[in-house]
Amino acid sequence: METKQIQICDYDYPLPDERIAKFPMAERDHSKLLLYKKGEVGEDIFYNLPKHLPSKALMVFNNTKVIQARLHFRKDTGALIEIFLLEPAEPADYEQMFQTKKCCSWLCLIGNQKKWKEGALTRTLSIKDETLNIKATRKGEHGTSQLIQFEWDGDVPFSDVIDAIGELPIPPYLNRETQESDKTTYQTVYSKIKGSVAAPTAGLHFTERVLADIDAHGIEREELTLHVGAGTFRPVKSETIGEHPMHTEYIAVRRHTIERLIAHNGEAIAVGTTSVRTLESLYYMGLKVMANPDLTEEQLHVNQWEPYEQLAVNGERLEPKEVLQALLDWMDRHALTVLHSSTQIIIAPGYDYHIVKMLVTNFHQPQSTLLLLVSAFVKGDWRRIYDYALSHDFRFLSYGDSSLLIP
Repeated sequence: METKQIQICDYDYPLPDERIAKFPMAERDHSKLLLYKKGEVGEDIFYNLPKHLPSKALMVFNNTKVIQARLHFRKDTGALIEIFLLEPAEPADYEQMFQTKKCCSWLCLIGNQKKWKEGALTRTLSIKDETLNIKATRKGEHGTSQLIQFEWDGDVPFSDVIDAIGELPIPPYLNRETQESDKTTYQTVYSKIKGSVAAPTAGLHFTERVLADIDAHGIEREELTLHVGAGTFRPVKSETIGEHPMHTEYIAVRRHTIERLIAHNGEAIAVGTTSVRTLESLYYMGLKVMANPDLTEEQLHVNQWEPYEQLAVNGERLEPKEVLQALLDWMDRHALTVLHSSTQIIIAPGYDYHIVKMLVTNFHQPQSTLLLLVSAFVKGDWRRIYDYALSHDFRFLSYGDSSLLIP
């Protein structure tokens, strides 16, 4: 069946609310680990993960950091308005955005929007014993989101502003308020680059102890950045996948990481679906520069259906190592040490994986694009994995247990 014709109802399973982990384990690495190795299903404890991995492999992590993206303002009438930061507009670069002072704009979702017809919203905040004022003004619609301009006094960067008044956006399906503990538990121990509105949750199980054990097993570690957007929670509302619009997410990959991928024959163990989306997108970016060496970083954007429409150069499947080398050469010609681009890739049954050979991932929502990605990875055998998890007391979703998938 062609990927676009896939019926999302075929990717449903019963998930009782009590199986959704509302809080993480007291110790991150004591979560359960489902093992799927070449069709056999078993289990272990997460801290034993390194012994199930091949030595000399390359393991790739997403080092994005979740921002305090929920901002609350109260109108003079008393109405509470929530502004949810989605992605930076001016400046559009994440790094610049968080260093910006005085004024910036974001694409946002508005909660209780009907109560905010006109005028600016204001709020006072306290940063380092200094009292400041911040103003939010609506500047128009952009698709399903709103362009909001923020202005504030004082000589502080926007990162300090949202740290002072923002709230960490835990997933809606947890059905609870954000707690102080989430500021720590909903970040990976290796998070560095601010920009996500949701955590790359496969990484939440790792501790310094497990990372040290990975090193001790001779497994190389590399990091890349994909800023997780709110679209990761967007349910598939269409009957078929072909009608579902995938969200765009922004990626940054260092030249050194691509070098290491090439040294490992273009193969990697991905930690999380966000690492998968980034790594697999690199393959298609490499094909693009092979076809047209004059493309800009923005033009490397991978469209939703591109992988399914893309015929390899000369009609043959090109080796990942060769394609990544072309991408590295293109970066060198443009004097780039970091590749900044974006991806809208949808990975579903019918997709042919190029770079990712093993996957560490949590258990995903029914009828979600992430479940489709897993199904594509295990050649359609996802139901056996999920049946095992459901019948063996595994905890589900962001704060739930983990799995190691080896097709």
